[in-house]
Amino acid sequence: MNDAPSGMNSYRINSLAELEALYGQPSGAAVAKEIDHLNGPYRAFVEKAPFVAIASAGAEGLDCTPRGDPAGFVRIVDDRTLLIPDRRGNNRIDTLRNIVETGRVGLLFLIPGVGETLRVNGRAYITTDPVLCATFEMQRQVPKSLIVVEIEKVYFQCTKALVRSKLWDPATQIKRSELPSVGELVAATMKGADADEYNRIYPERIKQTIY
Repeated sequence: MNDAPSGMNSYRINSLAELEALYGQPSGAAVAKEIDHLNGPYRAFVEKAPFVAIASAGAEGLDCTPRGDPAGFVRIVDDRTLLIPDRRGNNRIDTLRNIVETGRVGLLFLIPGVGETLRVNGRAYITTDPVLCATFEMQRQVPKSLIVVEIEKVYFQCTKALVRSKLWDPATQIKRSELPSVGELVAATMKGADADEYNRIYPERIKQTIY
C-alpha cells in the first residue's frame, strides 16, 4: 500500500536533467573547495574530529555507521590516505561487508561546537596488519582490523545544517528519558526481551565492551 501524500508522485524528479533544471549548476567556492587530497586546513579537521560517520554501499544495500574515539583517532598516513580502527561492535559488520564488496565509502567528520563539517569520498579496503592494528590499542584492546581510505574527493560543508538544527546548542538538548530507553527499543523488536532487565545491565555492558 502506497501511503504517499496525494500528488507526491506527480512531482517526482525522474532524471538528472530535471534535477539540474531545478537547482542549476554549482559555482564558486562550492566547486573550488573540492580537492583530491588533504591540504593543511582539511588535515586540521581530521586531526581534531572525535567522530565520523561512514557511508557505504554493497549488494545488500546502503549503510551509514557512527565511529568515535578521542580526537585524532582517524589517522592521517599521508595527504591521500586515512586509517580508521574498527572497534568492538555488534558483529553485524555491515560497513566492512560493503567495503569488501564495492570498496566505496563516504566520510562525514564532526567536531563538537564547530558548525562546518568535512566530507571525504573515496575507495577503501580492510587490513589486519598486526603491527598497524597494535598501534591503535585502547584500554589493552587491539582492533581486529583497520579501514584504509584512499581519498578521491575532500571538501568542507558549510555550517547551514548545523545552524538550522542547533545541534550544538545546549538549549535544544532533550532529556534521554523523553525517548524510548535502550531496553524498550530492544523489547519492541526482539520477542521475549525484558526491557527493564536490559536497562539494568546496559551500563555495565557498555563499560565492559567499549573497546
